[in-house]
Amino acid sequence: MQTQFSADQLRDPAVQEAEKILRKCVHCGFCTATCPTYVTLGNELDSPRGRIYLIKDMLENGRPADADIVRHIDRCLSCLACMTTCPSGVNYMHLVDHARAHIEKTYRRPFMDRLLRAVLAHILPYPARFRAAVTLAKFARPFAVLFKRSKPLTAMLQLAPRRLPKAPETVAPSKGRKRVAILAGCVQSVLDPGINAASERLLARLGVEVVKPDNEGCCGALVHHMGREEQALQQARQNVDAWMRLIEDGGLDAIIVTASGCGTMIKDYGYMLRLDPAYRDKAARISALAKDITEYLAELDLPQPKTATGLTVAYHSACSMQHGQKIVGQPKELLTKAGFGLKEPLEGHLCCGSAGTYNIFQPDIAEKLRDRKIKNIEATGAVLVATGNIGCMTQIASGSKLPIVHTVELLDWAYGGPKPQALANIST
Repeated sequence: MQTQFSADQLRDPAVQEAEKILRKCVHCGFCTATCPTYVTLGNELDSPRGRIYLIKDMLENGRPADADIVRHIDRCLSCLACMTTCPSGVNYMHLVDHARAHIEKTYRRPFMDRLLRAVLAHILPYPARFRAAVTLAKFARPFAVLFKRSKPLTAMLQLAPRRLPKAPETVAPSKGRKRVAILAGCVQSVLDPGINAASERLLARLGVEVVKPDNEGCCGALVHHMGREEQALQQARQNVDAWMRLIEDGGLDAIIVTASGCGTMIKDYGYMLRLDPAYRDKAARISALAKDITEYLAELDLPQPKTATGLTVAYHSACSMQHGQKIVGQPKELLTKAGFGLKEPLEGHLCCGSAGTYNIFQPDIAEKLRDRKIKNIEATGAVLVATGNIGCMTQIASGSKLPIVHTVELLDWAYGGPKPQALANIST
């Protein structure tokens, strides 16, 4: 794609990077076939190629975002299926992230939209605040009819769980031949703390020491995808500092992430902080250490499973797993070796509609994608669903009665851990 940025514009490192990405696009349109919003809406401007044209026009002309551009960029899930399909290596993720930051700086959203985004940005990344908000939601739910004109508020109340799980017992730390940290997370630590507990149990039995840093926080993805660039960078710096202290105090073999959306983000810290001389090298080191829990387990010598249930599992590969991190085979191979029968739903490349806060801000599109995903999952005949991302778990569970669990919970069970609570009614 030809570009016409001025020399003055290209002095901005962010614009310079966007121009390099734009030049790689050859208008082939392969991305349209795998884009969930284009498949759902049929509008060229709701495809990656269409959004690239909009972003190019906005940036080249140095103009602020307008309502039309914002509408089409907001509809992007950042599922990154387009990057898997693109034959030219267009880094759409970095381009749309830059566009969102430009929107945040140059466009004044309607008051209620601004308010809701501010509320989410100041609640979701903080577990204590999020836990309090979920508790308050049960009191607001009877008055949901009053919020019917606000689809995002209605969606928030519908997605909020009726009750929160109790915190599981923690595993006593012990020395191991390998040493890792596990991202505690923000939303996941409240909605399903059993995921990290299963990871810690399994790793302990495999001789891996799990250490926990002080002052670790949200990975930054939630605010990053809202265009709140500086807030996201500050959260990234906080985590880099926390993990670097562990590295300096005994070393780390890996930083384990059990939510694939967070994994995609942390693996991008090196790029995000490339212009910060104080953090550039440290961030790159952290990104290189980040591994999804299944990615890490696939590198270990696993024993024979102790509980081979033979249950048929539909594996849902989160977009951030298969497109963001390019982790495709490892989770499926691990489940198969652990004795589960594996089914892969049709259209596995399409997003379920969760995408961070997407199912709040774009509930209509998210619901269509969710229902399409569930139809394909249930058609497999599987008795349960496994996935590696808390957002997908919440989204699919909101429309299906099939139990859905994190992949590592099944692996922990197979290798000697307790049966996942979500499977209490499934006989083995």
